[in-house]
Amino acid sequence: MNKGLWYGIAAYGCWGLFPIYWKWLHHVPAIELIAHRIIWSFVALVIVLAVMRQWRSFRVEIAKPRVLRLYVLAAVLIGINWFVYVWAVNQGYIVETSLGYFINPLLNVLMGVIILREKLRPAQWVPIGLAAAGVLYLTLLYGSLPWIALTLAFSFGLYGLVKKLAPLGSLYGLTLETGVLLLPMVGYLIFAEVNGQGVFLHTDLVSNLLMLGAGPVTVIPLLLFASAVRRVPLSTMGILQYLAPTLQFLLGVLVYGEAFSSAQFVGFGLVWLALIVYTIENVWQRRRALSIVEPV
Repeated sequence: MNKGLWYGIAAYGCWGLFPIYWKWLHHVPAIELIAHRIIWSFVALVIVLAVMRQWRSFRVEIAKPRVLRLYVLAAVLIGINWFVYVWAVNQGYIVETSLGYFINPLLNVLMGVIILREKLRPAQWVPIGLAAAGVLYLTLLYGSLPWIALTLAFSFGLYGLVKKLAPLGSLYGLTLETGVLLLPMVGYLIFAEVNGQGVFLHTDLVSNLLMLGAGPVTVIPLLLFASAVRRVPLSTMGILQYLAPTLQFLLGVLVYGEAFSSAQFVGFGLVWLALIVYTIENVWQRRRALSIVEPV
């Protein structure tokens, strides 16, 4: 099997198993977990840049004003996404977080139409309609919007849009994003410590090590993903991306015992059907394009 495919499976597998990591730290407030994730991610990324001897190049690239403005926005969006995700996982909403990441690919398509003026093939409107019907059904079922799923989908979708417009690669980009959030998060940890609310170094050794490890567990899947993208067709990566929310969903239902009723299945089923239709239509179009032989 292609090495890049294994990298992709490993990356999305790590992201899919993330709930296990955060559940081990359920006794730590979500904001403190995010603070440690950002701080230690930045440290890990700086080490990677130093080992790869790219620190000087990184500093040159981020000196442009437009770059900084874009990545401040990206940093805010990914910060919101990380906080809501960790909070939801530790409050017992893993199933709803998975819904957010199932919706995300279709939301990306819709944002491309609305914001970037991209055109969709008629068949591509079918999965978007199905996903919208699924969200509407779940809204009626819950009596309110599934805000966790929608916040995750919109924050990550907008983050992806900003990254599409931004000039830096994934390594430089995430380093700058965590760097933008670094001082506010350090400030929060100092505030929490002074007020006797800090957990780090006031809990068991395993929890302290897991908080320190939040950086590497964030960076490693990113590096795996970057390696996979260079070796695997984007159509394959598009299919692999469903591995993460599928694992999250299975963890929520089978491991952590979250409720999942037959009524919820209808709403989720519409979203799953949308993804199936979207994937099949994309694969068929790609194969059709490849089968067209240009005249000599």
